[in-house]
Amino acid sequence: MPDRLYRLAAALAARAPQALLGWRAGQAVDQAQFMARLHAWRALLQAHSGTRFALYLDDSIEFGAALLGAWQAGKTIWLSADTLDASCAALSGAVDGFLGEFPAAQNPLSPPPAAADGLPAAAVAAIAPDFPALVVFTSGSTGAAQAIPKKLSQIASELATLEQLFGAAADGAAVLATVSHQHIYGLLFKVLWPLCAGRAIHAVSLVYHEQLAPALAAGPCVLVASPAHLKRLPEHLDWHGAASNLRAVFSSGGPLAPETAYATGQMLGQVPIEVYGSSETGGIAWRQRKAGSGEAWTVFPSVAWRVTRQGALEVRSAHLADDDWLVLADRASAHGAQQFLLLGRSDRIAKIEEKRISLDAIEAGLRASGLAAEARVLLCEPVAGERQKLAAFVVPSAAGKALLDGQGKQALNGALRGALHGVVEPVALPRRWRYLDQLPVNAQGKTTQAALLALLGEAAVAPRMPLVSVLEQAPQRVLLELSAPANLYFFDGHFDAAPILPGVVQVEWALRLGRSHFALPARFRAINALKFQHVIRPDMLVQLELQHDSVKQCLQFRYLSASGAHASGRILFHADDVHV
Repeated sequence: MPDRLYRLAAALAARAPQALLGWRAGQAVDQAQFMARLHAWRALLQAHSGTRFALYLDDSIEFGAALLGAWQAGKTIWLSADTLDASCAALSGAVDGFLGEFPAAQNPLSPPPAAADGLPAAAVAAIAPDFPALVVFTSGSTGAAQAIPKKLSQIASELATLEQLFGAAADGAAVLATVSHQHIYGLLFKVLWPLCAGRAIHAVSLVYHEQLAPALAAGPCVLVASPAHLKRLPEHLDWHGAASNLRAVFSSGGPLAPETAYATGQMLGQVPIEVYGSSETGGIAWRQRKAGSGEAWTVFPSVAWRVTRQGALEVRSAHLADDDWLVLADRASAHGAQQFLLLGRSDRIAKIEEKRISLDAIEAGLRASGLAAEARVLLCEPVAGERQKLAAFVVPSAAGKALLDGQGKQALNGALRGALHGVVEPVALPRRWRYLDQLPVNAQGKTTQAALLALLGEAAVAPRMPLVSVLEQAPQRVLLELSAPANLYFFDGHFDAAPILPGVVQVEWALRLGRSHFALPARFRAINALKFQHVIRPDMLVQLELQHDSVKQCLQFRYLSASGAHASGRILFHADDVHV
């Protein structure tokens, strides 16, 4: 498998031109079409002297062609999880150019669809193992995102391990995914591993569960997913076809709750294979929960590991940049010769009033109370003259929600503080509490510190904006999941007996969220094709799809849920003053 990656472009060129590479919008894409795009990207980049390029493409097949074409041209690719202004600004000081679907302000390069016409069938060469192939970024779930360089040999080693462990289960199966290839997990599982192994890939991620169910039923397949998607699988959809065709389900990017693992197994016929690792380390271990199997992780055969005297997990493998041991922030205990248990992160120790406080222990105590389904605890930024404080972000369980609805926030605060008696000293009890319908997640299924701390900036009065999670992000399209909390300001008086979300608020949210993701003109001109079909009630989960047409200077929005379409419309702007 390592040799396959070094010679991947040549191996693809040697396959029959009509051989299936993947699927796009229901149409087959063959090897000849893929190689034409690879040559077009290579020719484009060979004309540029820079060596470092940021790449963003929503289409996985086109992304694969661009990536391999860039490598053939000797270019290092920087992967960005999104194309937001802040991300582009951070990249602009590190790269020589932008490729694909970045905003027009970045002058992104992309060969036209027919760019390969008339090009000679140029030979493709093997790439050296030490070639600086990628720069990826950490998720930001434990702080600011960090850039991690990857040599081709590191990627090849990881692909070899995946094929050794899971190749037999995936043979003959197409690869479907709910995750993006713009981070290392999706890149490996959704693009590079299938290309190396000759498995068909799908160009577009499947975000809607209504799309996922029939796609999984269409033929033999594997599913590459995240905990954020798996825990939302609706039971009312028909998953029988999926259960008969699925060969494996993979999950990575965060912890998968046991109940989610078992529920996924019941619906899809496959308990997820969880992969533990990070952008820096690559894959480290895996597990597949079964009755009586416990929580232990089995170490990848390519990874050496040990636990330090301080209880930290330490690894060494060809997935890393060198042969040194790397101490991780995760604490662990050995569970036999090739397994370990994870015990939380050692870097999640806060010091308050000179006392060391484990944030993991507080979160475990909150969950053990029976009042919290999920909990995250963070150290707040200190205010001048005040000591540091902890903030708790809690998704109440059914019992916790009943207490919150029946007796109010102070009652639930008190009950949770009481549950922490004996877990943490009184000086370190959380002082700020936020109750959420769900933890905010980004397109990679991660809950970042920045997203949580941003919630503390909201006014203490009734909120005026929904809880928002990013499901999918592209330059001209974003898919969000929204929940309007029951204490939303706009529910008050609209209507007392059965509150519903006003239509004007739905339009305002679409506009405000559109401005946070796209460079929209400053002046509103009109709104067309406005429809309101079904009401949105408190705590209802809905999806908001936003599409920006920069040529027509309009923003199209659509609210939808499992119940169907709720509202839609098209907001038009004056084109003479673009807001940036």
